[in-house]
Amino acid sequence: MELGGAALRTPVFMPVATSASLKGLWPDDLDALGYPIVLSNTYHLYVRPGIARIRQAGGLHRFMAWDGAILTDSGGFQVFSLATLRKVEEDGVRFRSHLDGSPLLFTPAGVVASQVGLGSDILMPLDVCTDAAAGRDEAARAAELTWRWAVASKAAWLAAQRSAEGQRVGALFGIVQGHFHADLRRRSADQIGSLQLPGYAVGGLSVGESRSRFLEFLALSVQLLPADRPRYVMGVGSPDYAIEAVAAGADMFDCVYPTRVARNARALTANGPLSLRTASAGASDEPIDPACGCRVCRRFSRGYLRHLFNQREIMAAVLTTFHNLAFMARLMEDTRTAIRSGTFAAFRRRFLADYLREDDHG
Repeated sequence: MELGGAALRTPVFMPVATSASLKGLWPDDLDALGYPIVLSNTYHLYVRPGIARIRQAGGLHRFMAWDGAILTDSGGFQVFSLATLRKVEEDGVRFRSHLDGSPLLFTPAGVVASQVGLGSDILMPLDVCTDAAAGRDEAARAAELTWRWAVASKAAWLAAQRSAEGQRVGALFGIVQGHFHADLRRRSADQIGSLQLPGYAVGGLSVGESRSRFLEFLALSVQLLPADRPRYVMGVGSPDYAIEAVAAGADMFDCVYPTRVARNARALTANGPLSLRTASAGASDEPIDPACGCRVCRRFSRGYLRHLFNQREIMAAVLTTFHNLAFMARLMEDTRTAIRSGTFAAFRRRFLADYLREDDHG
């Protein structure tokens, strides 16, 4: 899969650089780890520093000094996460800025225009993501709005292509909603799939539901998407959920999980997350993962990292973030190798048995 000159070997995990930066790491670090694509957020970039400022700087790639591909979320997740600061209307979403309370209007066409202005390689349309406790009526309305906004987004995307004057316009994906109602999911997939877009995404999962419900609707939703286009599961990136997404047929996924838990002293290992705040970690001269070859594990011990966290040193989060993204990069490479060799089913069983086992990692 080619995007913006970058070859995406799938399945691929996309680290999240919400505000045009991945906390604690240089772009060169991501490149060294083999990541071809990152995710940034249109809402946050719209609020600060502003789309016009980024365009003035030559686009988002130049602004953040990243040569790989960039997928930009539409702000649809903020419809979910900033529920107290927004009002969903027929024509779009009215936000009160989380920074200063100033009014913001996000429309389907406006969100597409913002992402074209950023120079995104993959554009996501404005959608409505509901939380796990939403009722059926709310879920149905959200899916219907998502559909109507997808139609408007495609029209704006095609118009942008016509007026691009030789400049490349990124690929627009569609998003399937429908909450945890199989019939709503099927209807949403039929509607969004009829738009014949370059790729498709599953929204509205990993929003607080049980693991069993997540797995049920993950499998259903991915299989409803066209198999000849990239299939993206939004907001999924814990190692076990990532493997389950691959098993369901997903090509792409993203999440703040590996980097967020790193800042909270949790390191990813094949035997599950390891707490670097425990007394046992402080007494250990072992690396985070003896089997890991990343530069953190080659040089630093668990005891040293616990010391850094206790001292609130910036390097604690920097080093653990690097390790966690190295873990995810290696997991994706091992996954691709297993798929090519026809051994993914066995690989998945082994990985989940080790990763989900109960141990003393804390």
